Amino acid sequence: MRLTISHETAYRYEDPVRSSIQYLRLTPHDTERQQVFSWHLDLPRPVRAQVDPFGNILHVLSLDEPHSELIIRAQGQVEIDEQFEAEHDAGSALPFLRFTRLTEADEALRAFAERQCRKRRDRSALIELMHGLHERIAYTPGATLVETCAAQAFAGGAGVCQDHAHAFLACARSLGIPARYVSGYLFDSDSQHLASHAWAEAWLDNGWYSFDVTNQLQRPERHLKLAVGLDYLDACPVRGMRRGGGFEQMHAKVLVTPTLSAQQQ
Repeated sequence: MRLTISHETAYRYEDPVRSSIQYLRLTPHDTERQQVFSWHLDLPRPVRAQVDPFGNILHVLSLDEPHSELIIRAQGQVEIDEQFEAEHDAGSALPFLRFTRLTEADEALRAFAERQCRKRRDRSALIELMHGLHERIAYTPGATLVETCAAQAFAGGAGVCQDHAHAFLACARSLGIPARYVSGYLFDSDSQHLASHAWAEAWLDNGWYSFDVTNQLQRPERHLKLAVGLDYLDACPVRGMRRGGGFEQMHAKVLVTPTLSAQQQ
């Protein structure tokens, strides 16, 4: 499946911002299951790409002059191989055993993971864990904030895809299974969720397997990966800081559509 992506993030400020810096992980790279045919970032000024410690393509946008708005656009086409179930890379999976503030497993999460998986540490056990978390944490936009941790979302029984991913990471790591946060896009013509999406991957049998708690999917056939990390803060598409500006309005518009490849036309 070839996906065409159009993603615009617009920030508008009550007062002029004196300076700002944005960390952009908005550019996918080629993997075993996805091939980037074209990709373009439209930014206020040219920015050189670099690679972060997790292998993600990173752009750092710094604006030192006053500005009252900031518009960031990404667009391109990526081919997804729908047959791949697992991905392989050369890096060690061991760093993804480490908890973070957002993915710390409290007693309730540890007990839940043990009940769901018991002594099993295989893919079928993690699929059951995924289903269990979906039942436990209802998809509820506005119920949590970006700084909400896994334990808080689990206790509250509500959250969004970020919270689902964090809770899954907390449970998997508590079981001794390396797991990582994934940000990207999802094509689903019937979905009520925003096309910009987050899910989890777990290291099993020398490969990274996907677990999308929000949509109950264990195959990444309609998922386009942007970045990975220990949690949301490592992999979110846009993350920044600013000086001044007062009240901020942020609007994101994402469109993911299937496109016929040359072989299909």
